[in-house]
Amino acid sequence: MGPLGTAYLRALQAVGRRLDYGENVFEREWDVLVVLDACRADLLASVAPHVPFLGEVETVRSVGSCSSEWLENTFPGRPETARTAMVTGNTWTDRYLDAGAFAALDEVWKYAWDDESGTIPARAVTDRAISLARERDPEFLIVHYMQPHHPFVPDPLEGDEGMVRSGEESSPANPWISLRRGEIGRRRVRRAYEANLRYVLREVGVLLENVEGRVAITADHGNLFGEWGLYGHPMYTPVPALLDVPWTVTTGSDRSTRSPSLVPPEPLPVSRVHGEATDRDRLAALGYR
Repeated sequence: MGPLGTAYLRALQAVGRRLDYGENVFEREWDVLVVLDACRADLLASVAPHVPFLGEVETVRSVGSCSSEWLENTFPGRPETARTAMVTGNTWTDRYLDAGAFAALDEVWKYAWDDESGTIPARAVTDRAISLARERDPEFLIVHYMQPHHPFVPDPLEGDEGMVRSGEESSPANPWISLRRGEIGRRRVRRAYEANLRYVLREVGVLLENVEGRVAITADHGNLFGEWGLYGHPMYTPVPALLDVPWTVTTGSDRSTRSPSLVPPEPLPVSRVHGEATDRDRLAALGYR
């Protein structure tokens, strides 16, 4: 992004920092909240007719245009947080959440990372959510999958360097930079983005067969494909394609169709990112690689 583009984005963000937008998820009724990272409302609506457990998809306004902003504006100061167990593949939790404020915080990305795909496998998040639901029986359970956020697991794009594992600031190559530069076509990226959504929805289907209660499916934020001249999901950016997220409700019924084997390497909350070599062997033995 050139100087003019950067100045334009900074101006939008200056406005976004001053706006009080969106509805906190705790204002709605649910027992289990499935968060699909960076899932556009129109994308989920387009695949819903082909997914048996997805009903009508409405559009609601998020409290953030990126994960860090969503985390900051969702949990601190909410009394429900203390009664919430959260299972997450999102690496920003280490910086923006206080594990002690939750009934349980399981940061699966700290110990079940897949180096090959550059992200956290959806199955690992599903399995830990099932285990935590059965072991802790929390009043509220949040299951935050990293997909359909890039990298696109079933249809990887050339040049996509994946996510940053530790939550530290970095600028790895990603599809949004390539799309903005014209190095890849919009249709190609959309196809991979949709395939990643279908990939994670298969795991959501498994989750629904192994948890009980009212399950809401939403996203922390959307994703830009050139709207307002922008790409990806920059923070504090009050653009509808980022703030408009899906919301659909279904029912979970624990029929015990999966018996998870993934166990954290230490009691929750996991304190650090664990060694890649050890984790790689352990995860391979469990079938996660």
